Amino acid sequence: MESHNYLGIYISKDSATAVCLGPHGKDTKVLGCFSVSIEDQDEANTQTLASLLAQGCAERKLKFSEPAVALDCAMFMQHSVHSDFSDPKRIAATVKFDTEEAIATDIAEVALAFEIASSDQDGSDLTVFTAQRDVLSDILDSLQQYNLDPVTMEPDIGSLARFIRRKAVSAERQDGETLFAVLSRRSGYMVGPPATTVEGARAAPVVRTFLVGSAQDRGNLLAREVLVTTALGEQAEPVHCLRVFDSAGDVNYSQLKAKLGIQAGAIDLVELAGAEPETLADCADPAEFAIAHGAALSHWQKDRIVNFRDDFSPFQGKKLRLQRALKFAAASATMLLIAAGVFFQTQLYAAAKDSENLRRRFARDYADVTLSKLSDSMTIKDAARKLGELKRRIEREKKGLITDEKSVSSKLTLVLTAFTNARHEPI
Repeated sequence: MESHNYLGIYISKDSATAVCLGPHGKDTKVLGCFSVSIEDQDEANTQTLASLLAQGCAERKLKFSEPAVALDCAMFMQHSVHSDFSDPKRIAATVKFDTEEAIATDIAEVALAFEIASSDQDGSDLTVFTAQRDVLSDILDSLQQYNLDPVTMEPDIGSLARFIRRKAVSAERQDGETLFAVLSRRSGYMVGPPATTVEGARAAPVVRTFLVGSAQDRGNLLAREVLVTTALGEQAEPVHCLRVFDSAGDVNYSQLKAKLGIQAGAIDLVELAGAEPETLADCADPAEFAIAHGAALSHWQKDRIVNFRDDFSPFQGKKLRLQRALKFAAASATMLLIAAGVFFQTQLYAAAKDSENLRRRFARDYADVTLSKLSDSMTIKDAARKLGELKRRIEREKKGLITDEKSVSSKLTLVLTAFTNARHEPI
């Protein structure tokens, strides 16, 4: 069902890749993916990019409930910040002040997201990501214009790390810690093994991003970044294996192994995703596919997500849909009540009008029969009773029966006649 399908979008300055995932047993299945670019277009802006994304989804008939966005590493910066607290709520309340002090930047102009790298009795070490608010707002507004309101907007390294944890870590042999490196056309990503705290708990893995120049030696660049990443993971287990994906295919793994003194080999991101090769025919770069894939996987993640939207524009899609549904239900109920009221009012008006017409006709007939006007205080029921009495009296007179009123008059007449006759007779 489309309500269980989710869209992951990787967005850079001039390109984007979208991956639609659906449930497949306990895992997920790639339903479709494609890439769009505005490098050669006259109007190269995020609105054009969002338009191409919406058009691509419509052309491929991709049905999904909610999208999630992964931002290219060129759009944000990564910092290491220390907090004096270990409670996530207290960290969230103070992380802006700690970050502003650490990077000496006006925090009001940036959106912030963070991840707790490790915690102890002295506080917590945080990995903080910052991005310009106006850039994020521009991307969000452009996507929302085409009904692509993302639930999350996270750093691309977070999406890639999620993809690797779900798809690659389980496939590796457990004979030592593995460091994963992904080199796309313009960016590099390092996902280290989880660190181990003093209490023996597994902390967040070291993640890093860096830019890759077109003229740089990818092998030398990768060797240097591996050394930096392993040095940052002080509490992590020693790395015994390096797994690399290079979109350009220029890395010499034999030389890399000799420089680092650890095993080094390639990984196939497409194979890890379980996608058919023809499914990725419209994708520009497997690395960008993996990032977008990881963004879509966020809908199945129960843990906290490093989300820029929580800071500058909290997602209200579900809340707004509920509000719209309630408003529609309230409006429908109101219209129904108004219609019912109008209907019954019309019926009452018609009944009152019929009653008035009936009384008017009855009053004319009453006046013709009784030679008197029907008073306003007399009800039709009382008038009908009086007419009934009049009818019965008329019927009795026709039958020769003397009514009570006639009997009294006759007796009085006889008495008066008797008195008159007695007065004129002689004594």
